[in-house]
Order: sequence, then C-alpha cells, then structure tokens
Amino acid sequence: MIEKSYYYARDKSEVENMLFNSYPFIFVFLPIVLTGFYALASLKQFNLAKVWLLAASLGFYSYWDIHYLPLLLGSILFNYAVGEAIMHLQRAKTKKIMLLFGITFDLLILAYFKYTNFFLSSLPWSNEIVFEIALPLGISFFTFTQIAYLVDIFLFDAKRGAIIDYALFVTIFPHLIAGPILHHKEMMSQFRDPKMFVPNRQHFAEGILLFVLGLFKKVMIADRLASFVGPIFDTPPIPFSLIPAWFGAACYALQLYFDFSGYSDMAMGLGLLVNIRLPLNFNSPYQADSIIDFWRRWHITLSTFLRDYLYIPLGGNKNGELKKLFNLLLTMVLGGLWHGAGWTFVLWGTCHGFFLIVNHLWRKFGFALNGVVSKALTLVAVMMAWVVFRSPTLEKAISIIKGMLGFDGFKLPMSLVESFAFLNDRGITFTDTETHFYSAMLVIACGIVAIKAPNTQFWKEKFLNKPVISGLSATFASLIVIMNLDEISEFLYYQF
Repeated sequence: MIEKSYYYARDKSEVENMLFNSYPFIFVFLPIVLTGFYALASLKQFNLAKVWLLAASLGFYSYWDIHYLPLLLGSILFNYAVGEAIMHLQRAKTKKIMLLFGITFDLLILAYFKYTNFFLSSLPWSNEIVFEIALPLGISFFTFTQIAYLVDIFLFDAKRGAIIDYALFVTIFPHLIAGPILHHKEMMSQFRDPKMFVPNRQHFAEGILLFVLGLFKKVMIADRLASFVGPIFDTPPIPFSLIPAWFGAACYALQLYFDFSGYSDMAMGLGLLVNIRLPLNFNSPYQADSIIDFWRRWHITLSTFLRDYLYIPLGGNKNGELKKLFNLLLTMVLGGLWHGAGWTFVLWGTCHGFFLIVNHLWRKFGFALNGVVSKALTLVAVMMAWVVFRSPTLEKAISIIKGMLGFDGFKLPMSLVESFAFLNDRGITFTDTETHFYSAMLVIACGIVAIKAPNTQFWKEKFLNKPVISGLSATFASLIVIMNLDEISEFLYYQF
C-alpha cells in the first residue's frame, strides 16, 4: 500500500528556529517587526510601514526555504495581473476566459507540487521511479486565497487595490503558513484604515492574551498528547484491542484539536498586534451536535471556501435532492484531497461526504435524536474519520478501527491480572500494553475541556473585563510555556 506523499521537511534543528512557538520568533522576530512597523507609522510613513510588514512576512517565509520565495512572489504577481485584466476587460465572455485561465494555472501549480508524488507512486511501475518533489510551505493557503480573490473580482465582489496591499493580503505572516484562508473584501479595508498604524491598547491586550492562550494549548497540551499518538499510529499494522485503539484515536483527536485551536488563537493574536482582525477559524467543533454543525465550527474559512467556490458553483442544492447530495460528496472528497495527496485523505473526505449525506437525509425525513446522543454520535464519527486522516496507510487505519469496533478483543492491563483473573474464563485477556494513570487522566481532562468548556473567545472577553486577573493569568501561563519550549514541534496544519 502506498504511504502518504512526501511532505515539505527540513532538518528538525533548522525548523525549530522560526515557529510561532520558538524563542527566536517570540523574542527576536516579533519585537523587531512590531518596533519597525510602529516606528515608521509614527513618522507618518504608512506605505513604508506596509512595506516593512510585507518584507518581514516574506522574510519569515524565506527562512523556511528561500528557494520557494520566487514561487510565492510569482504567484502574487501573476494573480494580481490576472485580477487587473479581469477588471479592465469589457466583454463578459473574455472576463470569464481570463478567470478560468487564472484558476487553471493556479491549480496546475498546486497539483504539480502537491500531487505529482501521489500520482507517480500510484503507478504500477512506481518502484522503478525516483521522485521527491517537496511541498512548498503554505502553497495550499496562498493558492486558495488568490483563487477566491479572482472569483470575487469577476463577481464584482472585490475592489482594485495597490500591489503592496494585495501582496500583504496574501503574505501577512500570521496566516501565511497555515491559514486562515482570507477574503479580499475582509482584509483590504483594514490595510487602508489609518487606525491600523496607531498602537491600540485594547488590541494589544487581546492579541497578547490570544497568543499566550494559543501557545499554552500547543506547548502544554497538544505536544504532550503527541507522545501518546506516535506509538499507536507510527507502528506497523497490528491488531489493537479495544482500549488501546480508542485511547490512540482519542489522543490524536485531542492533539489535532488543541494544535489547530492553538494555532488559530495565535494567528488571530498576532494579527491584532498590528491592528488586523483575522477571521475566526475555530469554534469548539467537538461540541457540535451534527456533522453539519461540525463543519460550521472546524476550519471555518476552509468550509466557507469549499461552500462558496466549489459546492455552490457545482449547483449546490438547486438541481434536486440527488444532485445536492452528489455535490456534497464531491466537495468533501476534494476537500479531503486538499489536505494531502494520499488515499487516506481521499477516504477521510469521502467519509465526511457520506456523513453529511446521512445528516441531510436524517433531517429531511424529520428524525430527531436526544441532544447528548446526537453529540456523542457526531464525536464518534469524527474520531473514526480522524483515524483514517492520521494513519500513514489504509491498512493501518483499518487495524485501528477494527480495534475500536472490538474485532480484536478486549484486553485489560497486565497489572490487573491478579484482581480480575476470573475474567479469563469469560474471554477477557490481559496484555503488557499499559495505559498509565497520568496519560488517561490527561486525555480525560482534555476531552472534558474540548467537549464542555467555553471557547477562547469567551475567555478572552471574560479576562479582558478583569485586567488584573487577565494580566496575572497571562504572565503565569507565559512563564510555564517559556520554561517548556525545550522540544519545539511544528503545527500539524503546516503540512497541508
């Protein structure tokens, strides 16, 4: 079975040096960027301040691999030029041709870097081919951002902006690597607003609080859970009994939750430090009461993009129930493929497509479930799909899901053998695989937070109404995190 395609990667020691959760970013890059930006703004050099922010964003991107900087710059110049052409062309048919040309070119570039390895590895003679095309960091996000821009220009839903504003819209560093996917009309007005260049205490307070909360989620929760995920998913496909299978699935579901939630908080916080409000991208998705609700809460800007620029152009729900359900399935399959070039991603998207179909049919026929039952079924479906998403091969995913369904038996830890030896006569066996008390308690606590606790936006408003408590809490959390930045890891969504 073909494993997932080769993702962008550098030596770990190099990668660690310019992540949001790294000393160089927090204590060197960010202070220099903010100081330079507001120093130029205080001198009324607003365009230079934008150039400074653009240069900092390009520098941030170049640090990962400067070889892909020309690709990013070329993509910006190409799409800006296509957008200008669409605005100035007179005939509707010619405008449409130009739009299709721009979108096709963007998708071909994305397909080359993201799917060539997958395509070649799927060929019968793939073992005879030597290939390794690295995935440029953030290519999915800056490509989708610009495709949305071209469509909005065509639909007269976006206005012309200066090339500096457009480049900043595409590259501003809080969102460039892992989103959110930005819309031109939401951002350009902010770049033109004189208030962007005036230090704002409220924005600073919100930004720092969001950044610290996100950093805490990433370093103290997601990275801790990661140590439990590897032993389950990164081993050869073997039978898993019920408890280890569910434990591994829960650990990854929570790791991804706090990792992506942490990144989203940090991105919004960094934007506020330069008076830019990035769109909300994460809203307690594990509290959803249906798959439809889940996709309104998880990666909100991607869900919106898929709806507005794929599902609706396919026809949406305008051509009958059967066509609507097909459009839903196709949209989710392509959404899965967007996340990565591999059969596991295709299957993950397909699973969510079928989940949505069942959800829509369930509503159509007027069935209703108890709220707790509905939330539990949604969470179980999402967790099983995450197993497919995380597994390196389909065989691995099947082995874990079989364990979750009980096909490979129910085994208790060997430490309980003396107390529960009588269960041997009833088909219950014991295993050397231990789920330690600390690990179990951490996972249970994180699960309760994800399922029951209010989201970050709630706590932000709560804390900002109590500045002393907010300041002390942020300081305490910062100290804890800073003392634990010894093993820095990438955000999971960097690979997409």
